[in-house]
Amino acid sequence: MLTPLADGLWRWTARHPDWHPGEFGREVASFALRTDDGPVLVDPLLPAEPGAVLEHLDALVEDRVVILITIPYHVRSAEPLWRRWRDRAEVTIWGHPAAAKRLENAAAFRTIEPGAPLPGSAQAYSIGRPRRFEMPLYLPSHRGLAFGDAVVETGGELRVWAHGRFDERRLRFYRDRFNPTLAPLLELDAERVLVTHGEPVLSDGAVELRRALERPPWILRSS
Repeated sequence: MLTPLADGLWRWTARHPDWHPGEFGREVASFALRTDDGPVLVDPLLPAEPGAVLEHLDALVEDRVVILITIPYHVRSAEPLWRRWRDRAEVTIWGHPAAAKRLENAAAFRTIEPGAPLPGSAQAYSIGRPRRFEMPLYLPSHRGLAFGDAVVETGGELRVWAHGRFDERRLRFYRDRFNPTLAPLLELDAERVLVTHGEPVLSDGAVELRRALERPPWILRSS
């Protein structure tokens, strides 16, 4: 079922469809928002028994539904939801161009351009050097900043998620090249940080994100 995080903002979780490493990553989070442009979903993934989630989402549907994707492989349940609602609402799926390749039918797909206005007044930001396919989303209706994989919550704190072997070279890469590309997000003064992996930050989000950028990157180590 959906858990309310604030007025007009909900979160739900589902088992990761492909990756089951252990406690971290076992479940991933999705978000739903009520905005002036209608409901907005971020990285929706339906659970194996979707009835309770669908009941709540169905009740939110109006004339228009917007699905925003932070990173291409998070399209997951976007297309099934489009098929469910397309006869009663205008449903669009927004993401990086590479996300379209993961859809069987891309009729509802729209390309996100970093910095360009999106429905619900949302805005996407480019990150990485070289630039990543992931685009964090600022959601001004709820002062929320949504991440796909770049930032996670673990051990009660936000961390930048690094991939690969942890060594001095990788540490320098994140410190000197990657983390600085996230620094402009601090200027948004987000109250909430909505992460796919881990628990959301519901207050002082910009402060917690700054602390994440000051910490060493976090790497998931196999047990």
